[in-house]
Amino acid sequence: MSVMELPSTREEAWRWADTAGIAAAAALPQIAGVETDGWFLDLPGARIVVVDGVVDQAVSNLGRVVLRQVDADDHALAARTSGPGWALHLDADAAADPVQIVHVATGAANHLPAEIVLGDNAVAQVVETYIGSGWANRFTRTTLGSAARLMRSVRLVQEAGFTSLREEATLGTGASLITVFLGAGVAGTRIDARIVAGEGAYADYGGALLTAGEQRQECFVRIHHAEPNGQSKQVWRAVAADRSAASLAAAVEVARHAQKTDGEQSLRGLLLQRTATVNLKPELEIFADDVKCAHGATVGELDARALFYMQSRGISPARAQALLTHAFVVDALDRIGDAVVRDAFVADADAWLERAL
Repeated sequence: MSVMELPSTREEAWRWADTAGIAAAAALPQIAGVETDGWFLDLPGARIVVVDGVVDQAVSNLGRVVLRQVDADDHALAARTSGPGWALHLDADAAADPVQIVHVATGAANHLPAEIVLGDNAVAQVVETYIGSGWANRFTRTTLGSAARLMRSVRLVQEAGFTSLREEATLGTGASLITVFLGAGVAGTRIDARIVAGEGAYADYGGALLTAGEQRQECFVRIHHAEPNGQSKQVWRAVAADRSAASLAAAVEVARHAQKTDGEQSLRGLLLQRTATVNLKPELEIFADDVKCAHGATVGELDARALFYMQSRGISPARAQALLTHAFVVDALDRIGDAVVRDAFVADADAWLERAL
């Protein structure tokens, strides 16, 4: 694909986007023999394998997931995905076993849409993992009814290429959406999301991006509080090594009548070498006058005093650095409610740290 088909980096939402990296990923040659078994976690429920944007029904257990036409909007990433996709629809008061999806890219470009619709008081959990090589582009539309609850956990661990995610979510009255990402692969990534929260809704959207080499990862997230009494948290952590770059842009929008909104942003970056780059851009756009919104953004290196203290207690410099970096990253991953999923994500982060430190 041509870089000219994507928005220009002159557009604010694409300011740090690696459009050249996406084009290069789309041109990668085909590979074979990508194993998926080891990526599924010890959880009940559906296990779905997607190869190059197509659900492999022969090796998948769809559970309550169905395959159907999913129409996307005209967003630059989403528009490419319109067509056959997967959908999880739950009626009111229903609860489903976890849904696990492993996305395999074997080169070139692939696109896939998805739809999650939960009725009032319904509960679901979705765990997604991205592996392989190429450009994997995904669109997910989420609609939560009143008091519905969805927990999503997404691992971005491709060995080469690029993973791009366009996410759109609408939260009904009192609904809860918790989404945690971990970027711990070698491929470039872009997370592009817009969440609209209804009255009393809760949105927790964040994660950790770990970059090394010449890698680039970025996210652009906007949470729009359309009704009163909503809450949102955006907790993002970025660790950058070598000559890599991690970029986090997170915004909270509060409509004029959305009083009593409580919005919190915490964006923190850690540089393992001074040749690396972390870009942070928190943003508040508030039109209501009775709100509690705050943001914080810091970029720095490991605390020299903490390192010295640990070494004075007999901990090796490398071990001390690993422990402090682990604590920095886990701060974002602790938001995963399922212990099995959380432990797997922490293990992936630790494996990345072993390579990078």
